[in-house]
Amino acid sequence: MRVFVHDVVKEKIRTTSRYIQANFGKKARLNFRHEIAHVSQLLQKNPNLGPAEPYLADAPVLYRSIVVNHLNKIVYWINDDVIEIVDFWDTRREPVSQAQQVK
Repeated sequence: MRVFVHDVVKEKIRTTSRYIQANFGKKARLNFRHEIAHVSQLLQKNPNLGPAEPYLADAPVLYRSIVVNHLNKIVYWINDDVIEIVDFWDTRREPVSQAQQVK
């Protein structure tokens, strides 16, 4: 399957990546980018890997999420033969307010 990352998600990942480099260094940023790429590869092989996202249970489509690291998770849904990554959540933030941005 093909993975499509929405522009909003790309910007959130770039912002997080810049923050990590500024506060923790280049090696930490590279590790973060590697984690994102690894999760993307896992999803391509097994799109149903992530469980249903409970904060989006009432949405018109089945949103799934997968934890990238202990601070971030990717929210996605499967649209025919495309995995659409629709959001990138900071797990330290209030999940309900983040879920409202997806709906």
